[in-house]
Amino acid sequence: MKSHPLFEKLRIFAPGPTPVPELVLSEMARSPLHHRTKEFVDVLTRVKSGLQYLFQTKQPSYVLSSSGTGAMETVIVNLFATGDEVIAIDGGKFGERWGKLATKFGLTVHTLKVEWGQAVSPDDIIKLLKAHPKTRGVLFQASETSTGVYHPVKEIADAIHKNSDALVIVDAITALGVVDLPMDKWGLDAVISGSQKALMLPPGLAFLALSQKAQEQRKRSNIPNFYFNLDAEDKAALGGETAWTPAVSLICGLDVVLTQLQKVGLEPVFKHHAKLAEATRRGVKGLGLELFAKTSPSDALTAVHVPKEIPEGKKIVSYLRDQFGVTIAGGQDQWKGKIFRIAHLGFYDELDMLTILAALENTLKALGGHIELGKGVAAASQYFLEGRNHGK
Repeated sequence: MKSHPLFEKLRIFAPGPTPVPELVLSEMARSPLHHRTKEFVDVLTRVKSGLQYLFQTKQPSYVLSSSGTGAMETVIVNLFATGDEVIAIDGGKFGERWGKLATKFGLTVHTLKVEWGQAVSPDDIIKLLKAHPKTRGVLFQASETSTGVYHPVKEIADAIHKNSDALVIVDAITALGVVDLPMDKWGLDAVISGSQKALMLPPGLAFLALSQKAQEQRKRSNIPNFYFNLDAEDKAALGGETAWTPAVSLICGLDVVLTQLQKVGLEPVFKHHAKLAEATRRGVKGLGLELFAKTSPSDALTAVHVPKEIPEGKKIVSYLRDQFGVTIAGGQDQWKGKIFRIAHLGFYDELDMLTILAALENTLKALGGHIELGKGVAAASQYFLEGRNHGK
């Protein structure tokens, strides 16, 4: 029976938006600063420096008042010219978006289709680069949110560098702050992300960093743009400001998040996400469920096949929401009703993952799943216990 409204707690385990810490909520609840004041310029200056730390780059960072898709569009309209050839890695809903955006703005797109649930092979990228030597950019996801797959970013970047002069363009919307993505060290030319993922903020901000090589390629871009114009952002940045009215309260919240991340350090943050991800995977496997990611599962979220004895997989999502106040994500496109997705990026801890596993067990049992209550929670608990006993 669902909890009385007086006692019900709403819990979100979708891969964006993710939960927001109280410290950040308190900061964003303050009366907003005016965006053309020294006080806000100081905040924005700290934020841009903190983003450089997170992106692991010496290059300037950009803060956009948009969703992550806005940063994707910014890359297309500022780095390329009409008719330029690009390769888009389409291994899920968001890889598909790269191709749609590039096509919309007049680029020639060579699509590398990858089976949903599989990581792209760098060898396949090399073959396509050799077939299209005029390629100016390779567009792909680090973590494909629709499938729970992590594409091997370093190996992809290495393959591109050895076989082409194309830009390495990474959608790290559900990867930045989750896994190690050293932009300068790996030679990544454009990396984007969004606020409502591992950065533990509400939706509304997108982030972008460009290599010097990418900055040079900007000079030949001829695609019309206005709001997502990086020349305008660069001009405004000379005075420590943004080109347009920014999402002030979100940026103040971001200042708190980035300050805390720098205090903790990147490596512990990456280890934390890896721990929660592995515990979740062990938990669902302990219930006899099958991971959707056949290779290279993401540490941002876990995608799971709906058990065969539950023919209507959408009921898992609705039952969790209606009976427990828990939000997870279902499948997309051809996988609607066939998979579900559990997030573990951002503001989650061990008990959160045990909670979602317990709610999932009860849900599957109620819907006729052939599972044994307690098995998933036990598997994840055992993993957490072993980690604490070994000081991990």
